Parts: sequence; C-alpha cells; structure tokens
Amino acid sequence: MTRCLRATQISSSFAALTILIIGIIVTVVIIQRKNHVDAIEPNYRPFPIIINTWGFVNATVAGFNTLRSNGSALDAIVAACTKCQDEQCDHTVGWGGSPDENGETTLDAMIMDGPTHSVGSVAALRNVKNVIGVARAVLEHTDHTLLVGDQATAFAVQMGFTKENLTSKWSAEQHTKWLANHCQPNFWHNVTPNASNSCGPYKPLKVKEVTPVKRKLHQIDRYNHDTIGVVVIDSVGRIASGTSTNGAKFKIPGRVGDSPIAGAGSYCDQEIGGAAATGDGDIIMRYLVSYQAVENLRQGYSPNDAAEEALSRILKRFPNASVGLVVLDIRKQSYGAACINVEEGFPFMIGSSLEPDGVQRKFVQCIKPNKLTN
Repeated sequence: MTRCLRATQISSSFAALTILIIGIIVTVVIIQRKNHVDAIEPNYRPFPIIINTWGFVNATVAGFNTLRSNGSALDAIVAACTKCQDEQCDHTVGWGGSPDENGETTLDAMIMDGPTHSVGSVAALRNVKNVIGVARAVLEHTDHTLLVGDQATAFAVQMGFTKENLTSKWSAEQHTKWLANHCQPNFWHNVTPNASNSCGPYKPLKVKEVTPVKRKLHQIDRYNHDTIGVVVIDSVGRIASGTSTNGAKFKIPGRVGDSPIAGAGSYCDQEIGGAAATGDGDIIMRYLVSYQAVENLRQGYSPNDAAEEALSRILKRFPNASVGLVVLDIRKQSYGAACINVEEGFPFMIGSSLEPDGVQRKFVQCIKPNKLTN
C-alpha cells in the first residue's frame, strides 16, 4: 500500500514537473515570436518607401509600384534594378555598357535582406543579363554571399538564366574609340610600356624603377562609373537594399568594385535603416560607407548627417574621390543623401505616399573637402 502511494506521489510530481516545463517552453516561444514580430512589424504603421541613387525615375516607379502592390522589400529591389538593367541606365547599369579593356561588359549586383542579414551577390558576371536576379538566386538558394566570374555564370545557368552576349553596338564603338586613343584613360601604374600614352600588354617595372603610386584623377560621373543603389521599406516594415552596375568604364578585366560588397555598395539593418552608394568603387569599398552611414544612424545622426560623416572619412585621404550616398532611417522613416566631388551635385529619387505624386526627384549639393571629422 505504501509503495503504491509513493508511486502515485512520484507520478503526480513528475506530471506536474512536465506541465511546468511545457509551460516554460510555450512562454519562451511566445516571447521569441513576439520579439520576431516586433522586429519586422514596427509599432507604427509603416508606409512603403523607396530611395535610389541618381535620377533613374523609371526604376523608382517600378520599385514603388511593386511596394504599393504589397510586394516584398526584396521584390521591390529586384523590380527597380531590373528596370534599370533593361533600360541600360546611362550605359552604366545592365548589358551593353561600360566595356572593360578587352571590350567585354561584365556585371555586378547585390541584394540584402534587413530582417535576416542574408546577402546574395555576384561579381564579374559574364554572358547573363539579369544580374540582380542571379544575386537573388544566390541569396535564396545558397549559403554563400558572393559568386564571381565564369563560375557565377555557370550557377546562373543552373538556376535557369539564359546565356547571352552582353556587348552592344554602343559598347563596341566605345572600345574602338578607346583603342584609337592609345587606351586612355586606364587604371595602370608602374608598368612598361608607359600606360599614360600606350596600350598594353604591360609588364611590371623593375623594383628600382617603381615610383610611389599617385592615384590618377579619373573623370568619374554618372556616365562612366555609376551604380543604381536602392533601399526600400515595404508595407509591413521590412527593409532591404541592393545594387546593380556594369562597373568602371575600361576597367582592367576581373576588376570588382564596391557594388556587390555588403557594407560598401549597400547595407541595411532591420532595427536601424539602410544606405546605398555610387561612384568610385575602388575607394568606396575601402571605407564601407554604406555600413558606416547605418552605424551613424544608430548613434543618433540624421540621415543627411550620417551620409556626410561617412563620406568625410574618404576626403581625409582621397580629397578628389567622387561618391554619392543615399540613407534611409527605418525608425523615423526619414531619408537623406550626401556627395563628394560629383559635378553639379547629386540627384536621387524618392518614392513614398508622403511625396507629391508619389515619386520625386531630389538633389543635394556636395560637401566640401574641408568638412572633415575629427
């Protein structure tokens, strides 16, 4: 009898303990779920908003219409970049633009998801037009962040994309003129023959003949060294960012700029905001200006001030670098932009329900080289 009583007591205690454990687990799950929901559904009612570099209005409209149709932030990034790729915006985005030294157009792109910090990027992509689509495939179908070159092309074909020639009549003509002009401008230093007045192939100078590299002053503007960079917030409050470009005109084959590099070309954080850059990619990636701008937001900067502070870091060492930067604060749903050494200032696009007609072209004057951080 005593043994039966003890067994019953033990059984009851075990059952109570089991119920308690289950209750704790359920509570934890509920809390985690609530925190997750809060992370992607702010306590304010979000409105769709898109910001992008340069005056690429059709790209803005494509992205904004996607948002207004309840498309996701990632959908809007793809829509905006795809529109620019198809329209070959300023010959600096999409196929048939900015040829490299061999006359070939290669493509770079990235896409980043704010809630998960997932990134998909491709660089030096050959023979596939829809580079932003391939970048999204990297994000959604691999554990990787960045694929490059011929292997990226092979991946794209495996994902169902079509191989096509990326050369256009325009890009072929540009390359022919460049060759006739003794391959000027170019990106070579300390080589023979003299790269300042001759075409290659080049060989390195002997060590005793090498001089300290002084960076060439390339004319960098929206027509030869540009990117569409985009940041969006969708109707449920998710943020995403992305870029698409064909890189620097007459670049050395294999060169990759800032556009496909997370933190450089673009960056976003679900708790803070996002940013996207354009301009001299070889300099931008050294300073991770998109990441820095978002971190500046975290420290309490306004979007304009966040962008200016990030770019002022570049001016300390590269006072002639040309860069534009757009910034979006998800907490206040405010935006801003800044630029350095962009001739006649930096145009950018904004689309939101608070703007007249939904989509508006904005403009910012560049900060001066003497506006530096301490």
